[in-house]
Amino acid sequence: MTQTPSGALRQGPEAPAPTRPAAQAWGAGSGTSAAARLKQKMPTLDYLERAARRRIPRFAFDFLEGGTGADKGVARNRAALDAVELVPRYGAPGPVETQVELFGTRYSAPIGISPVGMDTLVWPDATRLLAKAAGKARIPYITGTLAGASIEEVAALAGDCTWFQLYGLPGRDHLVTFDLVRRAEAAGAQALVATLDAPVRSKRPRDLANGLVVPFRTTARTIRDVALAWPWALALLKAGMPAFANMTPYVEPPATQARTAGFVQNEIKGTFSWEVVKRLRDAWPRALVMKGILHPADAEQAIAIGVDGILVSNHGGRQLDAAPAAIDVLPAIAAVAGSRATVLYDSGIRSGLDVARAMALGAHGTFCGRAFLMGLAALGEGGADYVAEMLTEELQVAMGQLGAPRLGDLLAVARRHAGAFAFDAPGEVR
Repeated sequence: MTQTPSGALRQGPEAPAPTRPAAQAWGAGSGTSAAARLKQKMPTLDYLERAARRRIPRFAFDFLEGGTGADKGVARNRAALDAVELVPRYGAPGPVETQVELFGTRYSAPIGISPVGMDTLVWPDATRLLAKAAGKARIPYITGTLAGASIEEVAALAGDCTWFQLYGLPGRDHLVTFDLVRRAEAAGAQALVATLDAPVRSKRPRDLANGLVVPFRTTARTIRDVALAWPWALALLKAGMPAFANMTPYVEPPATQARTAGFVQNEIKGTFSWEVVKRLRDAWPRALVMKGILHPADAEQAIAIGVDGILVSNHGGRQLDAAPAAIDVLPAIAAVAGSRATVLYDSGIRSGLDVARAMALGAHGTFCGRAFLMGLAALGEGGADYVAEMLTEELQVAMGQLGAPRLGDLLAVARRHAGAFAFDAPGEVR
């Protein structure tokens, strides 16, 4: 396998041997160690999700699990991924290799951590724990504009696994936007991930029903929920109250929680015009990725400007309830990108098999946010590490079953993808 766009994926004889043979993965041997017992108790994300529901407040769980509108987009992502069928081939077994190179940096697997705004609401100190897990597992972490720790703190913990997700703050001609760009560059972020798919705030009924608004208001109900979720409450006492850490330098002193929340509410608009994307391209010297693209024409526009990567995503079903499942538009966007840009995938990943599905349909790497936060909510401090290992081992199993020992081999796997979009012309779908 040779190099693909923008140094996205290199595989060949020079790749080091996998650190964990697929034969040692899930279900291989009973074992009596704590790690083996945990695998037996929490073998998939579904088990972690059930544990998370018991351990964190209802408002936090609803925030993590829910989407916009009637949650149809969340369900559509899941149904569409489940509908992608892959045909295994047998007779040529070999060691499985999951390492991948994205934008010049080598990672242990094509699995990354997506940004989740207000991540510390789901699990206190989540941002730092995710950063540590990414660095330990050597997978990319897209830390968010609205994360609970600053880009500087994340980079100190995750090193060259740090990427930075950027929302638009258009006030004063994007003064804060470009200062965040400057800070991300100074911190050593390997990629800038500019989000396009939040032009307006979406309506999230679960959050509204739970009184989860910015700034957050404590009610008798939230106090009761916290009291019932004692593991979360203890973690909160240890970590302190959630904060929009990247925003505090821009808030008029004293940068109280209320003032910072007000700044976020008033200043962040969450998207960019194509003219501002051009300015981001000029200002950012490393890999520039556009997140939230679902139409090939938008991918073409971004590539024409000179972006390095396209992150195909419907925001996990959290922005537009009528949006197509991200996996269903992935092949069309991969075809448009060709060798000109690295194609990444996000939305609905819950297993290593889902990662294999996305890679077979043209992605060079995948990201998920809910899965890693479910791990933290279910297991506490080591939960993100556990999810990284679980997803990687599940990917190894899927690749071994499919007869695809290298990531590039997944592109040759026969597949059935009945839900795939075929775009005839702008605005027309066949």
